[in-house]
Amino acid sequence: MVGLLTKTDGNPFFVAMEEAARQRVYELDVELRAYAGEGDGDWESQARAVAELVEDGADGILITPSDPAALEEAVRLAREAGTLVIALDTPFEEKDAVDGTFATDNFGAGELIGRWARARLEAEGKEANIATLDGYPKPVSVDVLRNQGFLKGYGIDVKDAGRMGDEEDARILGRGVTMGTEEGGRRVIKELIGQYPSINLAYAINEPAATGAYAALAELGLAEDVLIVTIDGGCAGVRRVAAGEFGATVMQYPLEMARLGVEAVAENTPGLDFHDTGAVLVAGEPVAGVPSIGVAEGLRECWG
Repeated sequence: MVGLLTKTDGNPFFVAMEEAARQRVYELDVELRAYAGEGDGDWESQARAVAELVEDGADGILITPSDPAALEEAVRLAREAGTLVIALDTPFEEKDAVDGTFATDNFGAGELIGRWARARLEAEGKEANIATLDGYPKPVSVDVLRNQGFLKGYGIDVKDAGRMGDEEDARILGRGVTMGTEEGGRRVIKELIGQYPSINLAYAINEPAATGAYAALAELGLAEDVLIVTIDGGCAGVRRVAAGEFGATVMQYPLEMARLGVEAVAENTPGLDFHDTGAVLVAGEPVAGVPSIGVAEGLRECWG
């Protein structure tokens, strides 16, 4: 039996991941039990689900940890009980905390979108006034890696790449915590635009947050004044790139994460370390020196 623990069932990324896992367990004739937190950051319900799965004799657990540090103890106990634990999407700080990880190179994805944004604004002769719409109030690996990758890609000295908020660069006007949700993106960009009307570039941790930011900017009549870039690559996000709502998005492969995770449990394969499931930039307009695909190809490859 395979357990799948996603952060939330309110994010299309995790919905697509669960659907892919269900398809693969059906093909392999393996039982799946799926759990979802009430929202990003709900690690307590994930810890309870880990314990329940171990008690019920799960062969392996696939987890997208809402708070890797807080979940280390639950995962350690599961592994000591003989249960294989695989991280999906969000790595644990210590790679040896789990038996393997299938995820995007989140720093690389952030760096890619940062390089594209810089080239795009420089081509227009603009200096960036940046807002970062980040994920969580506590440091979570996926949040830190994407944020720091984006800033480095833009040419900003990130000082300590394992820590957000220590940069000393006048181009960064403001930051906010979105919890990776549409409502969070809407709220944060409204607050930041109110404080810093000159913002012209908004990085968002994921497409739900970016979607909320665009909606808020459109309501304010500022949608054309702020370039939005993000990471996810769902079909809805690619369509937003096509419509000009997002400048670009980096496509991840949650279906591949789920399939590989299910196979690792079915084959009882520990010691997998980190497996990069890949990422590709989907851009409304290509820029020199930054590899990307267009929206037509993106729509053929997207998920959800």
